[in-house]
Amino acid sequence: MPSPFPGMDPYLEHPRAWPNIHHRLMTAIADDLAPKLLPKYQVLIEERVYQVEGQDSIGVGVLDVAVAQGQRQRAQSTVALARAPRPSDAVMVTLTIPETIRQGYLEIREIATSQVITVVEVLSPTNKRPGRGRVEYETKRATLLGSLCNFVEIDLLRQWPPLVIPQGVEPSAYRILVSPQDLRPQASWYGFNLADPIPLFELPLQSGDQIPVVDLKGLLDGIYDRSGYGLVINYAQDPVPPLEGADVVWAREWLKEAKG
Repeated sequence: MPSPFPGMDPYLEHPRAWPNIHHRLMTAIADDLAPKLLPKYQVLIEERVYQVEGQDSIGVGVLDVAVAQGQRQRAQSTVALARAPRPSDAVMVTLTIPETIRQGYLEIREIATSQVITVVEVLSPTNKRPGRGRVEYETKRATLLGSLCNFVEIDLLRQWPPLVIPQGVEPSAYRILVSPQDLRPQASWYGFNLADPIPLFELPLQSGDQIPVVDLKGLLDGIYDRSGYGLVINYAQDPVPPLEGADVVWAREWLKEAKG
């Protein structure tokens, strides 16, 4: 059973759902492309490791100001009663725990030369959320765009500011960037919103190659079905992150019609 939405399903962006979606989408793209690209190319799922902390980490926290002030006031009021602190006088704090995040991306390699021809990225919260992970990704992204490698970037997350909005395009909820190295600085930009179908796009390879077409909607619907999201998602509740503006009304009406 496919998702009830005509394009991207905003309920799949939930922080609990997205890690599974991201992992399985990378695998689905690789499995879809592999038979089309063999025997010339190999499709590999590579892994990037981020070490994040502070605002990027799951365990984030500092001593609560009110608690700290209350502790100091109690200490000042009882300064005359010098005594050793009791175990119950300890202040509970939350430590900043460094977190290792592993994120997959695709490399299309020419088998004869082992040369990386195309890199495909599906953005995650680590890439988009302001912080060290975003800075590291932006550095890698700039390196790829300055190389002889083709680059594809898929952004299916509404939350957080987009990495780049080229001049002359309208802002959109979702984005796909396709940058063939031989056309730079020109690139293909697909901006689409909640009510729009997810665009098909061509995967850039080398001159003279037969170019495969990637159908993200078809792949996502397969993941939706195999993961049982139709049985898990409660469409009577608002998605996380929440929709805004006209999308709220449109989504409610669409789901109402989809239920028949």
